[in-house]
Amino acid sequence: MFRTHTCGELRLSNQNENVTLAGWVQTIRDKGSILWIDLRDRYGITQITLVENKTPAELFETARSLGREFVIQVSGKVAERESKNPKLPTGEIEVWAEKIAILNPAEVPPFKIEDETDGGDDLRMKFRYLDLRRNIVRKNLELRHKMAQETRKYLDSQYFIEVETPVLIKSTPEGARDFVVPSRMNQGQFYALPQSPQTFKQLLMVAGFDRYYQIVKCFRDEDLRADRQPEFTQIDCEMSFVEQEDVLQMFEGLIRHLFRSVKGIEIPTLPRMSYEEAMRLYGSDKPDTRFEMKFTEITHLAKGKGFQVFDNAEIVVGICAKGCAEYTRKQLDELTEFVKKPQIGAKGLVYVQCKADGSFKSSVDKFYTQDDLRTWAEAMQAQAGDLLLILSGETAKTRKQLSELRLEMGTRLGLRDKNKFSCLWVIDFPAFEYDEEAGRWFAMHHPFTSPKPEDITFLQNGELGKVRANAYDMVINGTEVGGGSIRIFDKNLQAKMFEVLGFTAEQAEKQFGFLMNAFRYGAPPHGGIAFGFDRLCAIFSGADSIRDFIAFPKNNSGRDVMIDAPSEIFQEQLEELGIRLVKNKQL
Repeated sequence: MFRTHTCGELRLSNQNENVTLAGWVQTIRDKGSILWIDLRDRYGITQITLVENKTPAELFETARSLGREFVIQVSGKVAERESKNPKLPTGEIEVWAEKIAILNPAEVPPFKIEDETDGGDDLRMKFRYLDLRRNIVRKNLELRHKMAQETRKYLDSQYFIEVETPVLIKSTPEGARDFVVPSRMNQGQFYALPQSPQTFKQLLMVAGFDRYYQIVKCFRDEDLRADRQPEFTQIDCEMSFVEQEDVLQMFEGLIRHLFRSVKGIEIPTLPRMSYEEAMRLYGSDKPDTRFEMKFTEITHLAKGKGFQVFDNAEIVVGICAKGCAEYTRKQLDELTEFVKKPQIGAKGLVYVQCKADGSFKSSVDKFYTQDDLRTWAEAMQAQAGDLLLILSGETAKTRKQLSELRLEMGTRLGLRDKNKFSCLWVIDFPAFEYDEEAGRWFAMHHPFTSPKPEDITFLQNGELGKVRANAYDMVINGTEVGGGSIRIFDKNLQAKMFEVLGFTAEQAEKQFGFLMNAFRYGAPPHGGIAFGFDRLCAIFSGADSIRDFIAFPKNNSGRDVMIDAPSEIFQEQLEELGIRLVKNKQL
C-alpha cells in the first residue's frame, strides 16, 4: 500500500510504530547534520526527520534532491519531537525516515502553496489545481461539504425527497438572460440551461411528491460580481399543502440546524420585517441588522427654512452615527465624496455634529438655528458626541443612497463583525415593479408567485402597485441567502397573472402551456424556497466572495482561465448545428 496513515492523524499514542506516509513536500529545512521535511496531504502536515550518523547517507542524498511539491512516499518510525509545535495537531511527533521514494517530481510552482501565498488572483485562478492544495482553500470546500451533508440530513428528517430535474430545458423570457444550447437534431432550435428548477418542482407537487429538494446547479448569463457566478448552486425546495407560515417555520429550522451543526451556534427565532418597513428604516430589502443606525425622516422638520436642496426634495432622511461628532473635516469630506460616487449618485451630504457642550455644528448653519438642529437631533435620538448624516431627494433613490452610507459607516465603525450573525425574514414584498424604460409592469419575483389573498381584488382591478406578493426572503448580515413564495395553483389566477404581465394568451400557452395544463389535473396548494448555497457557505466562513467556495470558479469576465473557456469551436461542429459564422457574426 502507498500509506498506512495520513499526514494528519499520527499522535504520541503512535510512538515507536513503523508507518508509511505519502504526500507533497511542503518545505525542506536543511541544517547540514539534520534535515526536516514537512510532508503534506489533505489531512495535515507531518514532520519527517533525517539525522546524520543515524540516517543512511544515500537517504540524505535523496532528501536533498527533493523540491517543493514533489510527491513522495516515506517509511519510518514515529518518535516524540524535542521541539513540539502546538499549532499542528501532529506537532508532538515526527517520523524518522528509513526510506524515501520519489513518486513524481514537480516543477517549482508559480506561487507558494501556503495560507499566506504570494500568488495574485489571476495567477491562482490559472493554476486553480495548485490553489486548491492550500489549506485555507481546502477548508472552504470542506465547509461546503459539511453544509451539504447537514442540509440533506435535516431535509431527510423532514420527509423531503431528493429529485433531479432536467438541465436542458425551455428558454423563458422572464428573469435574467438564459444560457442557450443549440440542438443538432432540431436545427434552428435551442435548449436553455435552467436559471432554477422552478416549473419542474411545481410539477412535482402536481405529481404528488409533497416535499421535494435538490442541491442543484443553476445558470444565469448576467454581469458578475463577488457574490455572483454564471453557474451557481441552490438548495431548491418545494412543499405541498402549506401556507407561508409553514414554509417559514420549516426553513428557519434548516438554518438553525446548519448554524448548530456546522458553527456550533444557537441562533434565536428569526424576526419578521415587512418590505415596507425594511425600505423605510434601512433603505434596503436585505438590511444588515447586526447594528442599529436606522433611518429617521425629518422632511417636515427640514423644509421651509430657505435651504432649497431640502425645500425641493421629496424626502429628507438621515442616520445617527454614535460617537462620531469629532470627525475631522477630512473625514467628513471623505464621506461626502463617498456618496457622490457615480455608483451611489448623491449630489451632496449634510452633517450635524452634536458637540459635548450641547451645541451643534453643521454644514447648513446658514439656514438653520441651534433650536432647529436640536429638533433634528431629538427626532434622531442623538446625544452629545453623535454625528447626524443627512441626504435628500427622490424617495426611492435617496433611501438607496443612505443605505450605502449606512453600510459604509457600519464598516468604518467596526459594526459589521463577520463572526456575528443576524438573521431575519423579509415578507410582504410588492408583487409587481414598474419599469419606466419598458413602460410596463414586471413580476418582482416570478410570474408563479401568488398574490396575498386579500390583494387579489387589486390584481383583478388592475391596481398592480397595491398588490403584495405571498413572498419571503431570508436575510443574513445584509445578504439575501434565500427567497421563495407561495405559488399560484389555480389556472385562472395564473392566466390572469400572465395577462397583467403583458403575455397574450398565445404567448402564455407557448411558454407555459405545460404548467397550465398540469393545473387542470388537480394541483395542490404549494410553496417553496431556494437558498444560494455558495452564498451561505461564504457567510458561514465570514468571506466576502463566493469564489473560494466553488472548486473551479469563473473570473469576473465569466471565463475559466484555467481551461480557457469559453472558446471557439470547430467549423465542422458549427455546421452540424446548422450555425454559420460570417465575419465573426453568428447567423
